Amino acid sequence: MGRNRDFLALTKPRVILMVLVTTSVGFYLGSQGPTDWLRLFQTLLGTALAAAGTIALNQYLEREVDARMERTRRRPLPQGRLQPAEALRFGVAITAAGILLLLSVGPLASLVTAATVGLYLFAYTPLKRCSSLCLVVGAAAGALPPVTGWVAARGDFGIGVWVLFGILFLWQLPHTLAIASLYQEDYARGGIRLLPASRTGADAQALAGCLALIVVGLLPTQIGLTGQVYLVGALTLGVGLLGCGVLQALSPSLGAARRLLFASLLYLPMLLILMTLDKA
Repeated sequence: MGRNRDFLALTKPRVILMVLVTTSVGFYLGSQGPTDWLRLFQTLLGTALAAAGTIALNQYLEREVDARMERTRRRPLPQGRLQPAEALRFGVAITAAGILLLLSVGPLASLVTAATVGLYLFAYTPLKRCSSLCLVVGAAAGALPPVTGWVAARGDFGIGVWVLFGILFLWQLPHTLAIASLYQEDYARGGIRLLPASRTGADAQALAGCLALIVVGLLPTQIGLTGQVYLVGALTLGVGLLGCGVLQALSPSLGAARRLLFASLLYLPMLLILMTLDKA
């Protein structure tokens, strides 16, 4: 049982849950007509396997970094509860299984997922140790799951899916920068460079993300994807998030970073719920 728990820990189930939520919303918004439940199940299963494998492979690649950081040193690989070769085999197997399963849904869904895996493992992961540009690359990878859901349902791309991508991309800027501010010393021990060279630059980026998110967050209604209830809700949520970003920029502190992080954690699920309930 202990080893099973360790393999499960390699996949970060809470992160997988969020990936599946955004994928489901993309599928629902991209669907034309009644929801194809079997297709949705296949999409979610394939996405879950690919995401779980990618996260396991990321922990394999960063096992030495994780051992130097307080927040990650108790993970299975740094503590030796699993061997690196085991994690590598496990990660490759379930990632490949997920991508292959998505082929039965459609080539575009499989292609987008494969691109997500490649971007996360071979661009974002190595960049974390040499440049704060990793934030942008990681945000792009994290914004692709709803694209997978959309193309799985519809079989093609459209303006709606790029709006969804933009919302997820911009949301990750203040969210990730708030986390990086809270764990700045720990990331420094691990050699992780999520924050720009200056603290002012980090706060400015977070604030810019909040501002842009207000505009992009209103686009689903403007393109006919959602209704007026969503519009009002998105504006309210966006202004609230922006307020926390302004406070962090004007008076940086751990407390302000925590407020920004909490606001970002509230913003996204509430926005997705509004999208789902007020689909046009």
